[in-house]
Amino acid sequence: MKQLFILMMLSLPPLINAQTAKSLTLEQCQLAAEQNYPLTQKRDLIAQSRAFTLENISKGYLPQLSANGQMTYQSDVTEIPVSIPGIDMPTQENLQYKAYAEMTQLLYDGGKIKQLKNSENAKRNVETQKLEVGLYELRERIINLYFGILINNEQQKQNGLLKNDLQIGLKSVEAQIANGTAFRSNADLLKAELLKVEQNAIALRSNKKAYLQMLGLFIGEELPENTELQKPQTPLVSSAINRPELAMFNFQTESFELEKKLITSDSRPKLNFFVQAGMGNPGLNMFEEGVQDFYIGGLRMTWNLTHTKKKQKAILDLNKLSTASDKETFLFNTNQSLQLQNAEINKLQEYLKVDGEIIALRSNVKKAALAQLQNGVIDSSDYLREVNEENQARQNKSTHETELLLAQYREKITRGN
Repeated sequence: MKQLFILMMLSLPPLINAQTAKSLTLEQCQLAAEQNYPLTQKRDLIAQSRAFTLENISKGYLPQLSANGQMTYQSDVTEIPVSIPGIDMPTQENLQYKAYAEMTQLLYDGGKIKQLKNSENAKRNVETQKLEVGLYELRERIINLYFGILINNEQQKQNGLLKNDLQIGLKSVEAQIANGTAFRSNADLLKAELLKVEQNAIALRSNKKAYLQMLGLFIGEELPENTELQKPQTPLVSSAINRPELAMFNFQTESFELEKKLITSDSRPKLNFFVQAGMGNPGLNMFEEGVQDFYIGGLRMTWNLTHTKKKQKAILDLNKLSTASDKETFLFNTNQSLQLQNAEINKLQEYLKVDGEIIALRSNVKKAALAQLQNGVIDSSDYLREVNEENQARQNKSTHETELLLAQYREKITRGN
């Protein structure tokens, strides 16, 4: 019973490590990176700015209250050109002043406030979509890091298989040395190669640690070396291009069109009701001396008749043409990238068709070499060559598989799926 208890206790640490090992998927990493990326904070700022601006624009429908004051000195004033004996005719002072409050209520604005809201929404849509473009570029960076770790895992796995083959060969050679049928140099050659394999293992572990640290910075958490990244499934990629940049170009074009409508509404007449109340010297009765109270109300129409509207619209039309050119250039470059990616995918698929056959043949050669080594027909250098060849074939296949998956996900990102 005591021995059984000791064996159970010794088996606990691996179980605990297995339970604490973190497992992540590509989608989880992309989502966490987007949430943790500083640029994401701008999304809330844009939304708040949109809400505040629209609220301020809507206040244009509410009565507007203002306070005004004015003091002037005139070189001449109005006089009654009549002199009546015994009657002092009222005169005005050269120094005049007044202070009053005015309330205005918009009655008709030619649709300007509505167009201001539409234009503001369009501008904020452009800003938001630019943010989405920046976050979309983040996805490709996460994909490169994620698959970099997956390739590293495959390389470590193949390095371990190579180490196992070398140890089998070394064990056979040492047995031959003990029987006096092989030289010590044969064993030294395999031992040196084992040391190279160990050095490669150190480099691979160091590279993986660096990749995990970078990925951890993006997703906002520390990733231990035993973090398990699940290999993604082959993605479903449609033939359409649905990148966020295209939506951004469309929002920009819409914004220019709404700016043109705003210019049109701004050129229409505006009608307001207004009321003024205050005091001044003189008041409304200019012949009454001293400070007087007064009020006045009515309708006020304004009409901007400047001749810059056509030029402003022409500038917006040029901006639309420039945006259309940017969109066409983007689609051209994207299609070129897709052609290169499709060529890479086809190449890797062709490689994988023969990789399995190469491994099978190299494995047969290695097994035969091991038997020959054990029987003293070949030395360790001949065996080492065949081991390395088979190891390289296996590495090529595992690398091609992961590279194919990476190329397919890059195509997915390029298309915007």
